[in-house]
Amino acid sequence: MTIRDRIENILSKLPSTVKLVAVSKLQSISDILEAYEAGQRAFGESRSQELAAKVAVLPKDIEWHFIGHLQSNKIKMILPHVSLIHSVDSERLLARIDSQAANSGKVVDCLIQLHIAMEESKQGFPVEEALELVPNFRDKYPNVRIRGLMGMASFVDDAEQVRGEFRTLKSAFERLKPEFPQFDTLSMGMSQDWRIAVEEGATIVRIGSTIFGARCY
Repeated sequence: MTIRDRIENILSKLPSTVKLVAVSKLQSISDILEAYEAGQRAFGESRSQELAAKVAVLPKDIEWHFIGHLQSNKIKMILPHVSLIHSVDSERLLARIDSQAANSGKVVDCLIQLHIAMEESKQGFPVEEALELVPNFRDKYPNVRIRGLMGMASFVDDAEQVRGEFRTLKSAFERLKPEFPQFDTLSMGMSQDWRIAVEEGATIVRIGSTIFGARCY
């Protein structure tokens, strides 16, 4: 199957309410252009320098999403380019984004990343801590517009475990939603589990290898 075929196959199974973000990190410019020519416009990157390099040579109407761990000293590099930062995993990072956005005269759309997996390697706020802290962020950080939540489930074959983790994220989303006027985005689900994520309420799925195959480098 071509990249176009894979995108069309995924889109045929996605509800119209769910956005596909094609995870293009470590993919070649030619493969990203092939996806673009198939109609894909939202792409996800997780390395600041790689994102900035791709922005310079790819079509200007691409909607860039930052989906990886963001270092505070790299915020300035991505801020002019990103439509949405998915991976705000600490208040310290949120404060730095707010400060850089204020300096640039911008309001930046962000998602709060929660730790829902039974894996220590995953980033994010613990769920109960987020439920307590996140409502305070609305007025504390005026140059950040919190649009919703992001999370990654455990990388396991146990579908019920994955489903339970997504349900935890969805429950947190519903509890926090009344606190924010534009809380409308739930980013969960990747190549191995996006179908479950959609069933559990995702509004964005982040899919890379199912579209592009193995990374090019």
